[in-house]
Amino acid sequence: MSFRGGITQTNEGLGTGSLPQGARWLRVATNFEKVLGKERKASSMAPPGPGSVEEKLLARLLALGGPERPREVSEPNQCGEDGRSSAKDRGRAGSSSAGMASSGVSAASCGSEILLASNSFSEAGDRGPEEPLDQPSPNRADSLESFYPPEPRSFEEAKLSETEVEALILKFLLARGEATGRQIADQVKLPFLLIERLLRAMKNDQLVAHRGSAPMNDYVFQLTEIGRERARRLAAHCTYFGAAPVALSDYIAAVAAQSLTRQVPTPETLHLAFADLLVSKELLDRLGPAICSGRGLFLYGSPGNGKTSIAERICRAFGKTIWIPRAIGVDGEIIRLFDPVTHEEVPLEEPGGLLDARAVDRRWVRIRRPTIVVGGELTMANLEVTLNSSTGICEAPVQLKANCGVLVIDDFGRQRIPIEQLLNRWIVPLEKRHDFLNLPNGKKITVPFDQLVIFSTNLDPTGLVDEAFLRRIPYKIEIPDPTEEEFRWLFQQLACSMGFPGDHGAVDYLLEKHYRPVGRPLRFCHPRDLLFQVRNYCLYHRLPLELRPEYLDIAAEIYFSGSGR
Repeated sequence: MSFRGGITQTNEGLGTGSLPQGARWLRVATNFEKVLGKERKASSMAPPGPGSVEEKLLARLLALGGPERPREVSEPNQCGEDGRSSAKDRGRAGSSSAGMASSGVSAASCGSEILLASNSFSEAGDRGPEEPLDQPSPNRADSLESFYPPEPRSFEEAKLSETEVEALILKFLLARGEATGRQIADQVKLPFLLIERLLRAMKNDQLVAHRGSAPMNDYVFQLTEIGRERARRLAAHCTYFGAAPVALSDYIAAVAAQSLTRQVPTPETLHLAFADLLVSKELLDRLGPAICSGRGLFLYGSPGNGKTSIAERICRAFGKTIWIPRAIGVDGEIIRLFDPVTHEEVPLEEPGGLLDARAVDRRWVRIRRPTIVVGGELTMANLEVTLNSSTGICEAPVQLKANCGVLVIDDFGRQRIPIEQLLNRWIVPLEKRHDFLNLPNGKKITVPFDQLVIFSTNLDPTGLVDEAFLRRIPYKIEIPDPTEEEFRWLFQQLACSMGFPGDHGAVDYLLEKHYRPVGRPLRFCHPRDLLFQVRNYCLYHRLPLELRPEYLDIAAEIYFSGSGR
């Protein structure tokens, strides 16, 4: 699989890929005559002449400039100099178009594409003769990740057969009734140019028919009787008609390119990841090397000290986003990978010009690095490919959805399955970094096991698992109880955030009355839970928010009731 980068977005809304120096090819996914006809109709201009639509459109095509990657969606209060184009950059764009015009750019129409070539591309102007070309920096805030999937230019490049795509179209039209060609292309997430040719062939085979015309030289398609019968047979085997699946080999290559092992968090990124938690420097210094390893990690300690909260924030220390396929195809079986429940989509910025020139394969979706938490509900079925017998669609196991992210096994030791069975299932993947999955058709496949697995437990790991498994989990980190100083600071911060006035000795009263006499240990969760109790009591009785001793006594009596300590 090849990975292309460096998509350019110009002020006119047209763009190209990152092009080699000396011979730059600009590929614009539109038909020159169609765009020309729209421009002429909109402007109600006469046939070609000086300053005509042809010349203006050609000038816009020639104005395509230097490389720049697609940008993320801008977030509030994060605008900087990297998000703005400078006068120097605009000057380079102008000099680039001038260089192309002077070097004799040729335009050749190939089907519904325009190819522009230049053998001697000169970028003079503001850059000196020996100044190197600007290259996108991986550290720039407006740059996309080093990996992103390129848009396929043929079914062979997408590693799909026409029969597979035809089956998706037939099942979609069977469920939808009718749709335009562009709606069909958007449904299967493939370029319209490929779908248009396939629909033409399906019409010749009398599988689909034109119901009417649609804008932009498109048609409304519906199934014929022959197509409807074939669609029913296909839907009886599998009802899936979503995005066309991505080949397993492409997914494996994508995981390798976005692996956690390629990320090296620093103390600064770790501090930012845990900025909203009270974590001591000593604990961060122990967590840092464990996170950098990208391997297994045990977090253990008393309940209520934030093991799950720490585990959920570890993924923030790595790169923000990754690309995953919506579905994976393996020998006719479709495994649905993208899960809106566990994955958070991070779409690219919408194009503002005439064309969407980012050329990204829409079968892939850009998400935040996943953090998937499973607890006592985990079963062995969640670790295998599951087949929905009524729809014929396979669902990816939880560890496959967590690739390039963090998988948290919360309350380890309290699952419904025996610990030995769970450990035997993962003892090889944890060491070899790959997993074996059985498909419903009997085929066994090898998939990446590329995630930081965190086992969170209130029990001592040495009493839970044997030495062979502990050897494969190299880091065992205890989350200690807070010190009295940390307890006081946390109580005061939370009280202020909830709207309470100064504590005026509330912490001293709690410690003297409800902790020291009974030897009750401090927990990080106690300040939050006790303050919520007092706040709810005041709200219910319509009292002002105050930390009176009688309110604290009521909260402590209810909260610690039955705890024994």
